[in-house]
Amino acid sequence: MPGIGPLEIGIVLLIVLIIFGPKRLPGLGRSLGSGMREFKDSVTGKGGDADAKSEIDAPASETGSGDETAAEATRERAAKS
Repeated sequence: MPGIGPLEIGIVLLIVLIIFGPKRLPGLGRSLGSGMREFKDSVTGKGGDADAKSEIDAPASETGSGDETAAEATRERAAKS
């Protein structure tokens, strides 16, 4: 059983062109490329890990605390009632 040749690739591309049309192909290519790039970055360990780590290392006063926001919302509800 031989591998995929140029004829098979051409047939698949023709079917994709017929199904999605020429207007949607650039967007599909862009989203496919960005998805592959994100997958590669996650496998190799590159990407947004530095941002997440810096938030964890920063003190709560700098990043803001979710508890303070919830407490303020509770106080506002109590004041309205």
